[in-house]
Amino acid sequence: MARFNRHDESFDSPKGFSALNPRPNRSRDRFGRFTEAIARGMGTPWFLLGLTIFAIVWMGFNTFAPPAWRFDSYAIGFTALTLILSLQASYAAPMILLAQNRQDDRDRVQFEQDRQRAERNLADTEYLAREVVALRLAMKDVATKDFIKAELRALLEELDKEETPAPSKPVAKAPTKPAAKKASAKPATRPASRSTT
Repeated sequence: MARFNRHDESFDSPKGFSALNPRPNRSRDRFGRFTEAIARGMGTPWFLLGLTIFAIVWMGFNTFAPPAWRFDSYAIGFTALTLILSLQASYAAPMILLAQNRQDDRDRVQFEQDRQRAERNLADTEYLAREVVALRLAMKDVATKDFIKAELRALLEELDKEETPAPSKPVAKAPTKPAAKKASAKPATRPASRSTT
């Protein structure tokens, strides 16, 4: 397909003549929907049944009808029927291919959206995994119930030790000196003083 815009940088299609006007995308889309509808209709069992009934009626009429009424005789091989079926097949094949191309385009877009969605989901999952690891690491630093109980017990034991004085050792009486005892037992004698009168 030729590109009609000179400023179009798409190099996968040749440039077209500038005198030609590009067809609007709306008409292409409308034709695509039309071909899809025909291809979808031709792919049903009802179409095959109708085509079979049409061919049987055609051949039956041209075989058993009075010779004056026959328009496509058996003798010449049902030429008109062959022409009609060939014409139908020649139009059906391109319409089916167009419908398949449109479906491929839709599948490609859907695949791209699915890929982007999968990438976002993967990024979200990795982010959540990192957050869970961070929470686990943070929980290691958080004081647990058992740790707090152990710390409180240790603190309580320290407080109990400070409140109750340690049992003191009995104080031994200081031994008395024997000389002091002897001195205290003897009354001190004083020399008698002489009086001079």
